[in-house]
Amino acid sequence: MKHSLPKSRLSCILLAAGMSKRMGAENKLLIEINGEPLIRRTPRVLLDDGMEEIIVVLGYQSEDVHAAIEDLPVSFVVNSDYERGQMTSVHAGLTELTRKTDGVMVFLADLLLITADDIRDIHASYEHQDANILVPQFQQIRGNPIIFSPVQRDSILAGEKNLGCRKLISNNPELVAVFESTNDHVICDLDTPESLTIMSQRLGLPIGDFASANMSSREMERASGSHHV
Repeated sequence: MKHSLPKSRLSCILLAAGMSKRMGAENKLLIEINGEPLIRRTPRVLLDDGMEEIIVVLGYQSEDVHAAIEDLPVSFVVNSDYERGQMTSVHAGLTELTRKTDGVMVFLADLLLITADDIRDIHASYEHQDANILVPQFQQIRGNPIIFSPVQRDSILAGEKNLGCRKLISNNPELVAVFESTNDHVICDLDTPESLTIMSQRLGLPIGDFASANMSSREMERASGSHHV
């Protein structure tokens, strides 16, 4: 089924500053999947959705991550405080937005399973909601990406709302709407070599030797079986 593009305009803050410590020695965003770095997959999905403004927030190994996607039609900002947490990257991205927009999407760069159709469904849900913040979830598990109204910009920059807070929905019921996803793509990010291997198997895509080399024999056994994210 073909998904039509929503009419409202969104800008996107793509978070690519983290250190990915649980993945091991290598930056997970630079791991090659099907012949290209992971960091290239997410911007292409967003561009397929018709996203006109994408701010990529860099931090850890910023030069290497930038080099992997410098040819794409996106803008960049370096968050020098990336080690202080994800919200510092959200703030860095917000200050760089320049276009008039109906909403701001905050997107994690390691959402490997997300498709352009997933983004359009989330975008369309936001378009038809009165809430200022839209949070996707799958089977009551909160996911990403989040979309919020530009009217929330100042309160977010002031630290009044933490988009990463697990109680965001319950603490702000008058502001937050929930999008019930029909698949688990919104909750499947990459944190460990095991999760990378499992998701790559789900997609039927080859990965480099890095994930296997950093997995224990027990993790390898689990990944090669019927375990799913």
